[in-house]
Amino acid sequence: MKFNVFTVIAFVLYALIILGIGIWGFFKSKSTKDYFLGGRQLGSWTTAISAQASDMSGWLLMGLPGSVLVGGMTQSWVAIGLFIGTYLNWLIVAKRLRKMSYAAGDAITIPEYLQKRFFTKSPVVRLVCAVIIFSFFLIYTASAFRGGAKLFEFVFDIEYTKSLTIGALIIISYTFLGGFLAVCWTDLIQGMLMFAALVVVPIAVMFKVPDLGNAFQNALSETTAICGNQITEYYWSFIHAPDGKLAITTIVSGLAWGLGYFGMPHILVRFMAIKSSDMIKKSRRIAVIWVFVTLAAAVLVGGLGMMFLHSPENAELLAEFNELGDKEKIFMFLSSSLLPALIVGIILSAILAAIMSTADSQLLVTASAVTNDMFKIFNKNASEKTLMWISRGTIIVVAVVAYVIALDEKSTVMGLVSYAWAGLGASFGPVMLLSLFWKRMTMPGAVAGIITGGAAVIVWENVKVLKDTGIFSILPAFGLALVAIIAVSLMTKVDKAQVDDLFKRASAKNIDEKPADSSAE
Repeated sequence: MKFNVFTVIAFVLYALIILGIGIWGFFKSKSTKDYFLGGRQLGSWTTAISAQASDMSGWLLMGLPGSVLVGGMTQSWVAIGLFIGTYLNWLIVAKRLRKMSYAAGDAITIPEYLQKRFFTKSPVVRLVCAVIIFSFFLIYTASAFRGGAKLFEFVFDIEYTKSLTIGALIIISYTFLGGFLAVCWTDLIQGMLMFAALVVVPIAVMFKVPDLGNAFQNALSETTAICGNQITEYYWSFIHAPDGKLAITTIVSGLAWGLGYFGMPHILVRFMAIKSSDMIKKSRRIAVIWVFVTLAAAVLVGGLGMMFLHSPENAELLAEFNELGDKEKIFMFLSSSLLPALIVGIILSAILAAIMSTADSQLLVTASAVTNDMFKIFNKNASEKTLMWISRGTIIVVAVVAYVIALDEKSTVMGLVSYAWAGLGASFGPVMLLSLFWKRMTMPGAVAGIITGGAAVIVWENVKVLKDTGIFSILPAFGLALVAIIAVSLMTKVDKAQVDDLFKRASAKNIDEKPADSSAE
């Protein structure tokens, strides 16, 4: 992309606004409860948009459109799976988790909730959770840094390492300062910016390619592929692979992405942070509409982008895009090709927004796991000031390691996200669902499920014969984790009276207004 002063102005203004919110959050966060959970004071809009913006990340504007661009409509099953998963997570988990986490001693992290849910002083479950969160969020954060590097590389035409460094420094700065409250407010701004950008770009393409039918036929007759992938007559089929065969594996694996929502700590913690469980219904409506529109728009960016590039008058643009050699830059390329410079700067800021809204949440959840679920266990008398600085130090350490992982220029945003999504979803999804609704579940069962889910993903992703099946690793790993939880729980004892009492308190209509019961500790 040709360097443009208006684009730079938009980027700088956006960065200053975000850093300003981070500084505001620094003075608002006086305790670890403020820093990690915002004092349980989030409103409906902030909770809804923050939860979804922290989820979608740069893959929504890079990975998904890029996959659809070269792989066709079968790739949209990922979007369908995510939409279903979003709705079910808000419908089944959100309100229940808000009440249960409050009833179980006012837990402020997922690991702490699980320890208090099982009435144990043993730190085992919290330590296992913290290790899983730390490990997979390193990869997840690396995917965000990778997306940021691609953005700055494209906008400013600077080499990859410098681009990666700029993006990482911006993300680290305001997360380090502001904590959860600042992250949620920036996520609200960023979520709205992502929404607008994803709606504008497909509309701009449709204005430039009014005869879509003719454009698609032209794409089929072209011999020039996009990033090495040839378009076929099955491009618009939702059930056929490019070679014409039924895409059963692609469909099933795409839908399986929805399972991940039940185990995403950075999303689940938003449910715990909302001011009242009565506000969940409104938040669910906002979140579901946001997700539907953004996912549909991202798919359209890929599909319409294919037709735009194959229009006869855009032969030079097709060659230019292929020269970039990166399908995940299609959203950026279309924006810069179709819109005025200042608008391009705002649109491209939306990509930075998507990247930041996820990376900041991942860094914060990892910091909370290390501080609250590792350090605090062995240093029970640590002051709030000490815990706050341990948290901020953890953010720096995690960011540095993620930065090193992201230095691999061969990795893709989609590839890194899918690995981390599977690992977190399989580790925590079954545990969270059963802990909220199955009274017979025990702590040993929870630990067995977390370890089984995480280990199964690692094995599946690294054993060639399993990975070559094309089945997304979260599907078998999620199933194995469920089996492990149920089997081990049935073989171990549960204190029925304590569990019944917890579930009764969590079902009380006004539980959000009552002081947290500390007996669960």
